[in-house]
Amino acid sequence: MKHCTLWLVLTICLNTPLTAGAAQVTVAVASNFLQPLKALAETFETETGHRLIISSASSGKLYAQILHGAPFDIFLSADQQKPEALEQAGKIVPGSRFTYAVGRLALWSAGPDLIKDSPDILQTDQFERIALANPRLAPYGVAATEVMQALGVEARLRSKQVLGENIAQTYQFVYTGSARIGFVALSQLLSDGQIRSGSAWIIPDSLHSPVRQDAVQLRRSAANPAAAEFLQLLRSAAGQSLLEGFGYRITTPDTTGKLDPANGAVLVSD
Repeated sequence: MKHCTLWLVLTICLNTPLTAGAAQVTVAVASNFLQPLKALAETFETETGHRLIISSASSGKLYAQILHGAPFDIFLSADQQKPEALEQAGKIVPGSRFTYAVGRLALWSAGPDLIKDSPDILQTDQFERIALANPRLAPYGVAATEVMQALGVEARLRSKQVLGENIAQTYQFVYTGSARIGFVALSQLLSDGQIRSGSAWIIPDSLHSPVRQDAVQLRRSAANPAAAEFLQLLRSAAGQSLLEGFGYRITTPDTTGKLDPANGAVLVSD
């Protein structure tokens, strides 16, 4: 039923008349990237006159929807595996897959003084529940599990774990107090490069596998030049600079707009 409702909404949007020369681009985006995408959408719509239609969920759910025929033009995943699987299945525009950002993780509490910019709280009994995204659905959940394992606390904390369906729900668990602390995406916490509220430990990249996030243009949009225009903005110096402000490790565009495999990013194909 949820799939049917989503497709109905998108179908209505896709058939809504636009001004001459304008087009619509439907973007399926992993929940960690929703806020940066909204910021990019403002620039894209202002500069091009096109309209961006956004659907956000866990990467796993969006991948399943795409396999079941959901009418998306672009998929911005929180990992590399799902876009690669779509590429192997022949469901993307050839050569469109690339790494657009490398995500960062933070241990966060809504309480302003609870986390002292370190993982020390994980060794205490100051909390009853710790939130993280479900590792079966969300790459940030996998990264959180790897961090706990690297610190030697995963087994100790297993009974306290509260799993969010995606990183957005995980953030809500901590924000509302359902869990006193949790592993969230750094991008959810930053405003102008600073932690907006609460207290946090920004987790070193060395404690978990890189959260490389890949984008693909889906085959159904091959004849929609606006989709390619949006991906070009995402890959541009301006787009990458915006992502850096949200706490992502960024890729480095060269003068042609192509990506240099710097900072852990990979240009998969040209």
